[in-house]
Amino acid sequence: MTNRIQQGGLQIAESLHTLVDQQILPGTGIDSDTYWQRFEAILDELAPQNKALLEKRDAIQAKMDGWYQENPGPVKDMQQYKAFLTEIGYLVEEGAEFDITTSNVDAEIATVAGPQLVVPVNNARFALNAANARWGSLFDAFYGTDAISEEDGAEKTAAFNTVRGTKVIAESQAFLDSAIPLTTGSHSDVAEYTLKGDSTKSLLAVLQNGETATLKAPEQLVAYKEEGAVTKLLFANNGLHIEISLDHDSAVGKLHPAGLTDVVLESAMSTIMDCEDSVAAVDAEDKTLVYSNWLGLMKGDLAESFEKGGKQLTRTMNKDRSYTAVDGSDLTLHGRSLLLVRNVGHLMTNDAVLDKEGNEVPEGILDAMVTAACFLHDGKSDNGISNSRQGSMYIVKPKMHGPEEVAFANTIFTRVEEALGMAVNTMKIGVMDEERRTTVNLKECIRQVKERIVFINTGFLDRTGDEIHTSMEAGPFLPKDAIKEQPWIGAYENWNVDIGLECGFSGHAQIGKGMWAMPDEMAAMLTAKIGHPTSGANCAWVPSPTAATLHATHYHQVNVFAKQEELAGRDRANLDDILTVPQLGDVSLTAEQIQAELDNNAQGLLGYVVRWINQGVGCSKVPDINNVGLMEDRATLRISSQHIANWLRHDILNKAQVMETLERMAKVVDEQNAGDAAYIPMTPDTANSIAFKAACDLIFDGTAQPNGYTEPRLHARRREFKQSHA
Repeated sequence: MTNRIQQGGLQIAESLHTLVDQQILPGTGIDSDTYWQRFEAILDELAPQNKALLEKRDAIQAKMDGWYQENPGPVKDMQQYKAFLTEIGYLVEEGAEFDITTSNVDAEIATVAGPQLVVPVNNARFALNAANARWGSLFDAFYGTDAISEEDGAEKTAAFNTVRGTKVIAESQAFLDSAIPLTTGSHSDVAEYTLKGDSTKSLLAVLQNGETATLKAPEQLVAYKEEGAVTKLLFANNGLHIEISLDHDSAVGKLHPAGLTDVVLESAMSTIMDCEDSVAAVDAEDKTLVYSNWLGLMKGDLAESFEKGGKQLTRTMNKDRSYTAVDGSDLTLHGRSLLLVRNVGHLMTNDAVLDKEGNEVPEGILDAMVTAACFLHDGKSDNGISNSRQGSMYIVKPKMHGPEEVAFANTIFTRVEEALGMAVNTMKIGVMDEERRTTVNLKECIRQVKERIVFINTGFLDRTGDEIHTSMEAGPFLPKDAIKEQPWIGAYENWNVDIGLECGFSGHAQIGKGMWAMPDEMAAMLTAKIGHPTSGANCAWVPSPTAATLHATHYHQVNVFAKQEELAGRDRANLDDILTVPQLGDVSLTAEQIQAELDNNAQGLLGYVVRWINQGVGCSKVPDINNVGLMEDRATLRISSQHIANWLRHDILNKAQVMETLERMAKVVDEQNAGDAAYIPMTPDTANSIAFKAACDLIFDGTAQPNGYTEPRLHARRREFKQSHA
């Protein structure tokens, strides 16, 4: 039973009330009574609007279902289809041209392209790792991953392997040759790095053959550190910094004539601290932890102690980095990733606060009010740690359907700014382009927040989950891998860039792309993920700090803003392609192909659900059916459960077949997790496994779930689990 504090008409969970009153509000100039009164006024005004928007979603979906039932199969007349979508308010008329006018945007979002991390904010250790991932060792990233082959004696061994270390240095020097080339020779030829000049320093590289070289672009050297000799050299390329560390006495430095001991890259330029898909936050207790960690990040005092290698360690937020600029002045660079916070969407409610009628309040409004209050501490602590240097708060808003819902988010932010005494448009918004109705109306969605938008981003998993649910009644969909090959997905990805550029995002806001899901497959990522900057995206998601460092090398190869200028001249992607539903149509599948697809979906779904329900883990590396570790969050469940539900709905599968597969895959998942002491198996008693029942809910009730979202059933089952294990 949750203890509650009565505040006006609100009943607030004691844990949240204590956090707000004792840790968040002190120092803000806002007293408790004022805060809760203003929040209650916001709820009185906006909760009914929130409810009405969700009812409109359901009404539109019902009309879509009816149309598809009357017009089954692939769309035969696209003009007739678009006329129908316009008639029901799904597709809106596009207005006049405009440019976004967002002001006070930090460089990491506006003018510097680079990797972006997404981490669950309720895990303090992960949050701190991500916040500190602004700078990463390229040597470590190469040495510790498959980015460097283990052939010819270059294995990753417990003790330092000089063969592997030599390969790492060679790969890093090849990177330096590309990013900061010398006038002659290679960085591999350098015997000594020195500085020349008095009032202004420049680089002089003495080569092993006695020749000297300088930088082809001398302005790339921006700063240095000296301790008798030069110990660090700082360069810039495409807006990103590269730090060369020199130490002849280190184990690594001895392998190089110039004492090259590391190459450190600006890596995760920004990080989304997630309250949503990667977090299992279902009640007041969970939400209080989420908000507490975000508060610690805003105050700069978040710390986490843990044991590693038999030692007790405490992780805190990194300080800024100091150098001597080439003109002799002091230079300080930000030491941490710029932090955004992803609030939840408009769908869910949470029991952290009950309204005057005893109803749970809309969670998205709660998130805005509390995370914004935490932000009031940004840069005001005595520890010298700040997030935004422009006085802006960055909120990513997911799972919105069309311009009306984006406009509603704008209203929420406006009301919260008024309540907390913040300047207009302090709360910036990132719009996730992951729902079909947002995609096809993206320009009008952006228009609703043109004074505060800083971000648009695509995502295959949620976007496909919504695609399936929206057109559930049209017929069976293709297998998931085949869906990726259809024209709609490429058009969707290009459309996002095209619309962003049309609206003036280049140099002002992020156009983002989705996650690389295989954290152990870094060689493959280095080959594939350069496609994101070349697509015109100035940020793309990565699953770890190490991946951020490796992905950062792509932004040294591609000048994204030049690429955006080039792409701005192309024709916009075809809306008809985006609206073409990726259905099975005349494609025939064998029984073996159908079962393989079902096995894959069921195993992935169970592997994630069991950790979510039983352990409260919202994001983790889950082994797939082939034992390849995939970083999974709730979007994975949406696509997998909706795909099975779709095939059930259209008799590609039957319930007995799905149940047999779930039972069989539950054993596989249990075996894959056998090494986890905290793991609770689903088998043999699946009938009494809450996690197994949650997976069944998502599938067998999948067609009835609002927009195919998994949150309602997951939250209910997680609460059931917590109560049964209280």
